[in-house]
Amino acid sequence: MAVVQETGNISIHTENIFPIIKKWLYSDHEIFLRELISNAVDAISKLNMVSRSSDFTGEVGEPEITIAIDKDAKTLSVSDNGIGMTADEVKKYINQVAFSSAEEFVSKYKDNTDQQIIGHFGLGFYSSFMVSDRVEIDTLSYQAEATAVHWSCDGTTSFELTDSERTDRGTTITLHLMEEEAEYLETTRIQQLIKTYCDFMPVPIKLDGESANKQNAPWKQSPGNLTDEDYLELYRYLYPFQEEPLLWVHLNTDYPFVVNGILYFPKLRPDVDVTKGQIKLFCNQVFVSDNCEEIIPQFLLPLRGVVDSTDIPLNVSRSFLQNDRTVRRIADYIAKKVGDRLKELYRTDKAKYIECWQDLGTFVKFGSLNNDKFKQQIADFIIFRTTANLVSDQPKVEVQTAEDDAWQSTDEESAAIDAKGNPYTTLKEYLERNKEKHENRVFYTTDEVSQATYIDLHKRQGLEVLYLDSFIDTHFVPFLEREYSDVKFSRVDSDLDDTLIDESAGSDIVDPTTNKTKGERVKELFEKALAQPKVTIRTDALKSDDVQGAPPAIVLLPEEMRRMQEMMAMMQQQTAQFPEEHTLLVNTAHPLIQNLLDMSQGTIVQADGGESPTAAMANMICQHVYDLALMAQKGFDADGMKSFVERSNSLLTGLTKS
Repeated sequence: MAVVQETGNISIHTENIFPIIKKWLYSDHEIFLRELISNAVDAISKLNMVSRSSDFTGEVGEPEITIAIDKDAKTLSVSDNGIGMTADEVKKYINQVAFSSAEEFVSKYKDNTDQQIIGHFGLGFYSSFMVSDRVEIDTLSYQAEATAVHWSCDGTTSFELTDSERTDRGTTITLHLMEEEAEYLETTRIQQLIKTYCDFMPVPIKLDGESANKQNAPWKQSPGNLTDEDYLELYRYLYPFQEEPLLWVHLNTDYPFVVNGILYFPKLRPDVDVTKGQIKLFCNQVFVSDNCEEIIPQFLLPLRGVVDSTDIPLNVSRSFLQNDRTVRRIADYIAKKVGDRLKELYRTDKAKYIECWQDLGTFVKFGSLNNDKFKQQIADFIIFRTTANLVSDQPKVEVQTAEDDAWQSTDEESAAIDAKGNPYTTLKEYLERNKEKHENRVFYTTDEVSQATYIDLHKRQGLEVLYLDSFIDTHFVPFLEREYSDVKFSRVDSDLDDTLIDESAGSDIVDPTTNKTKGERVKELFEKALAQPKVTIRTDALKSDDVQGAPPAIVLLPEEMRRMQEMMAMMQQQTAQFPEEHTLLVNTAHPLIQNLLDMSQGTIVQADGGESPTAAMANMICQHVYDLALMAQKGFDADGMKSFVERSNSLLTGLTKS
């Protein structure tokens, strides 16, 4: 029969500490299992440490943690074959350390219940009282001649310490679960908790006689020991039913802080919330949180994967984390490693880099906007799709390298092509390539479809256009202008370069009949037909090898005014509307415009002073030309489309009569 060794009271000065900690220690009661298993792993690790010294000469055996459920007794137990405890150690680590830490926790947080607490490793054992009305410890130390002891507490400040009949080294924690916590008597619930919190812990966790955890944490291994399939297997396991990741970054450092992890670049879906983190935070292979928003730089939040560190303080509020110096240094380290990985990919596999750019570009541009160090690191590897033909017509030069005797192409630009044949370039390459044609000026497009007419105009005259057509580029263009202060960025529909205007077309020659130039007559014709004071009519002859293929008119949106409207819309969280004030450039070199002039000149005013059918037809054609120019810029709303269709039908009817 066991002999009572000691009874007494736990020395705690805060009144009612048990109910307070039960309420505020953790947001989820289920955390208790994570904490108890973590303590069991620690006990096994400590045994391994002492086994390498002269203090222990016994057999370590195979490490193992066992979870047992007794539904009849309503108990859940966690057992390990680790280092165990003596009676003095139970009194020290359970009665004094754990509960004094609990008291410190309460004094710190009881008046700040709105703070989000990440976790409290060190108070792990006490978390068992969140789900139990009585907790027992049965333990036998590794030390020679040690006596097994049994500790029991019913959730008050009273405890009982007695001898135990245990004969196996290690510790068993038995929880007598409360009625309302009966879910933890279900095997499937425990399996789910093990998978969530303890799957990658390095010790087998046995449940119903079978190992319930994976044990292997790839991020703790050397990158040289992992294959691509190993990385992909982890990603599939962490994020099932997702597309394969684009690439990954392995984090592995132990100075000046300890950080391990694997971060993946996913394919970005349109509905991805780039402000919400999806990286899982671990501490010594123990799952802590589903996001690392305070630890990962903001621009990397859409990344996925694992960050594992013992140097991230877990027993603090999230607001404290944001200001912690070590956390900031870890964030800088992660950003640098991501930048290094992208640089490495660009230099060693440019085709893969370009293939991933549609998704990578968002990360890179967002990072450049928000992180100066990352901006400097990645500046030379920001690429843009371009209209230039970068594939040389000359045969590629093949050289034999000394390193591996492989024949490699020296044609760098030809490598900057994606699978569809679209060429890519850096901004520095663009500026260097075009300094003779338009030094320090960049033409760009934000919408390949709606701005196709403008892109074609530039291409026909040998002007290279960059595609800045991702959602982030609205913010990225002003950033580029700050970085390249001497460079002017012009959207293809903002204004026309002199290269696109045919100054020799004779539009300024005065017609002796009307005493007006061709341009002036065209302007009057359109101003009268449109009758829209906010639309400025401009006339110019556009250069083109095929005058019929060039547009009869295009709409221009002045760069500064358009940007101002976009900025105002963004500030008001509204969609930018098409500006009422814009310019209609009428191409006086187009045959349709010349025919319009001829038609208007042949108009005979009717006796009653009304508009002749010919004049009415000319007005409708002017409006139709304007509609077509608008369609190249924006879609019509319901009323606009209705008017366009009615006008088109009237115009076609009139033309068929003629």
